[in-house]
Amino acid sequence: MLETKIISKSEVLCAGGDDGDTSPATKVFQDFQINEEDVGRGGGGLIRSWVDSMRACSPSHLKPFNNQSSWIKEHPSALNMFEEILHESEGKQIVMFLDYDGTLSPIVDDPDRAFMSNKMRNTVRKLAMCFPTVIVSGRSREKVYSFVKLTELYYAGSHGMDIKGPEQNSKYKKKTQSLLCQPATEFLPVISEVYMKLVEKTKSIQGAKVENNKFCASVHFRCVDENKWSDLAHLVRSVLKNYPKLMLTQGRKVLEIRPIIKWDKGKALEFLLESLGYENCTHVFPIYIGDDRTDEDAFKVYKYS
Repeated sequence: MLETKIISKSEVLCAGGDDGDTSPATKVFQDFQINEEDVGRGGGGLIRSWVDSMRACSPSHLKPFNNQSSWIKEHPSALNMFEEILHESEGKQIVMFLDYDGTLSPIVDDPDRAFMSNKMRNTVRKLAMCFPTVIVSGRSREKVYSFVKLTELYYAGSHGMDIKGPEQNSKYKKKTQSLLCQPATEFLPVISEVYMKLVEKTKSIQGAKVENNKFCASVHFRCVDENKWSDLAHLVRSVLKNYPKLMLTQGRKVLEIRPIIKWDKGKALEFLLESLGYENCTHVFPIYIGDDRTDEDAFKVYKYS
């Protein structure tokens, strides 16, 4: 069993209110979903709840909250516990899991321009020479690879629904020679269909950008006027109400449309650890660095393993 203390970067950011995270740890990590029950009800309350959630996780500046000191004590910064982490990892096999947007690259207005620096790329390359290293992202696997451009890594795109092992020779590759996991293949046609409908529907909302991430679709609202969020919510819901097998989750100023299956970043991590031969292993020390709500699925796996 894994006995690793996981400290979420997103927990720290949500407390402080970075460029797109929540204010007073209220509604923190509560994903808003559209399911079969929701679509059968009136839309007013649903839309209000949605917009409130969008607003709560998108403050424009730092907002202190009650009991902040006790919250920080319960959710300490990993940087302040670096020596403790090093001590806990002694004699164990480290496996690195890295989110992309906001972790390896800056958060930018245009998601197509979220480039990582050469310095960061070299750091990740050196990391992969020492430990199995995985990039876990909501982006399509092909898109995140086009940013990272390192063949010696594992890539888990579409929130873990598209996993592929290293192409380049690696001392860990022999364990995952033909690694390819795509548990949501049957949803490819419907995701493509929804993507095209969302592009058409959201044309009237200035700043909205729809991204096809293969096994999921993303609606970015970072550049949308807050007064238009309700309109955007109505438009997206008008599309999703006809697709009861899809759900909606929320990230940092992005709405994610995904298949309703029992698979997320946490399941992807379990699959990768098992593929590497570290299932139920006491000498493995997974480290996950991420700053998005969806990374919480991965943190939960470590917390309860």
